[in-house]
Amino acid sequence: MSREQRKLDHIKYALKLGDGPQTSGLEHVHFVHNCLPELNPQDIDLSSRFGGILLLSPFLVNAVTGGAEAVTEVNRRLAQAAKKAGAALAVGSQYGAVKRRANYQSYEVVREEYPDGVIFANTSALATPEEALEAVRMINADALQIHLNPAQELIMPEGDREFKGLFNNMQRILDKCPVPVIVKETGCGMAARQVKQLLKAGFSFFDCGGAGGTNFPAIEAARYNGTALLNGWGLNTAQTLLETGGACGGEGFIAATGGVRTGLDAAKCLALGADMAGMAGNVLEAAVNNGADAAAELITKAENELRMLMLLLGAPNILSLRSKPLYFTGELLDFMQCRGWDPAELARSRR
Repeated sequence: MSREQRKLDHIKYALKLGDGPQTSGLEHVHFVHNCLPELNPQDIDLSSRFGGILLLSPFLVNAVTGGAEAVTEVNRRLAQAAKKAGAALAVGSQYGAVKRRANYQSYEVVREEYPDGVIFANTSALATPEEALEAVRMINADALQIHLNPAQELIMPEGDREFKGLFNNMQRILDKCPVPVIVKETGCGMAARQVKQLLKAGFSFFDCGGAGGTNFPAIEAARYNGTALLNGWGLNTAQTLLETGGACGGEGFIAATGGVRTGLDAAKCLALGADMAGMAGNVLEAAVNNGADAAAELITKAENELRMLMLLLGAPNILSLRSKPLYFTGELLDFMQCRGWDPAELARSRR
């Protein structure tokens, strides 16, 4: 099967399968109500910073679509939606495109549509530094996502099987890349040990990509009627945020992705230490089925929900959400206790 057909299949099955089977775990994160918020709507500031990158909105339209001529219109709609909502945008993997020097237009269209937007390039950890730089140049990217997807690769019959040496290769990319390098998981999450390893090597930007949203092992299994062994694999979004945030402390910058679908989901992610919240599958579905305006409306609705919740919590800006009290329930509380994360300490502050 051609790489182009595989990318089209990813869209087809992402839309068909939806989220899951895991939940994001965010249903086990709760805010403590503030009956005296002492704020007015005009006091709320949704801008955020992802390192040195200024974000007018804390939302990211995250990577799903890859390089194929038929994807060009989908990427155009996603870029138009992100522009209307003021959100950042990440393209799907450019690895095949830079390898074969083909299908550049399916990516370049996002910069054409969103010339002043915050846009992230995306390539495999297998890419050479030169290929990674080509991905950045292709769309004049503000940052580069290096994606890690071993679970997906193992389910694909044509997937990669050799992962030894990826860490050293990622360091070579980091050394050469002129823009921030974001280490990105694609739906199985990141644990504290690996985040600490990456921090020690000089990486400071993370898209922790937890389970609960678009499920690439499940997509690959559906494409080939393959094993469902890894459909429920990985840390969900709430779990990986605790792990990634706990490892980073004040050192790193975090994008939270994986089943983020509402302003409430985003508020919980930001309260747990994320600097931005990524949505993918739901925005893709709206763009494909109903166009750019519908996708933009979905993002804008989440932004308006976030504003409402920030006012209710007495949080005038994104960073202040980290100081608002939380409590935890259910399986997430069990996870925290098993992994040594102090629920009482985390409930007080995540600064």
